Amino acid sequence: MFTGIVTAIGTIESTEQRGDLRVVVGCPFDPEAIDIGASIACSGVCLTVVALGGEAGDARVTFDVSGETVSRTKQGMWDRGAKLNLEPALKLGDELGGHLVTGHVDSVGQVMLAEDVGGSRKIAIRISRELAPFVAPKGSITIDGVSLTVNDVRDRTDGTCDFAVNIIPHTGEVTTLGALSEGDRVNLEIDVLARYLKRMQALAG
Repeated sequence: MFTGIVTAIGTIESTEQRGDLRVVVGCPFDPEAIDIGASIACSGVCLTVVALGGEAGDARVTFDVSGETVSRTKQGMWDRGAKLNLEPALKLGDELGGHLVTGHVDSVGQVMLAEDVGGSRKIAIRISRELAPFVAPKGSITIDGVSLTVNDVRDRTDGTCDFAVNIIPHTGEVTTLGALSEGDRVNLEIDVLARYLKRMQALAG
């Protein structure tokens, strides 16, 4: 389980197809503080650490990424040189600064608008009709592993919707979201509470 509060940006340094895709990520973590088998969210995807190297501040963390995961995440995410938002798994007693995030990508959305508004950056993202009912103003959503608050929702006639979030300067600097532009794809995870509420509503008839 995660909170959607990114602690570092990593860079994919190498990939190797060996059944699953083996990915080596360079990041500023301390490898001595990470266990083999630990979970780390990589731009919203929960992955298991299978190997470690490097030193404090210049670690090499290795993951195996299944074909299923590759198929359900945004195109180009697992290419060499790609940037990833990283968050170690939540520990009991840690501050819950964002919201509860499972690290399971529900859909890939497309950035429809990216513009500066005041000191922040407004991002509008289109989400599929299947997931549109789970997005609500002032609700939480995870974008590329980052916990954000939905500011506005615009339903469309085809059942899809566009929702907007604000990226404050700090978030833009410490995550990859500051570099988003129109046409980019992002990994989305809906709020787990919205998922259960939708299920309860369906059962209630």
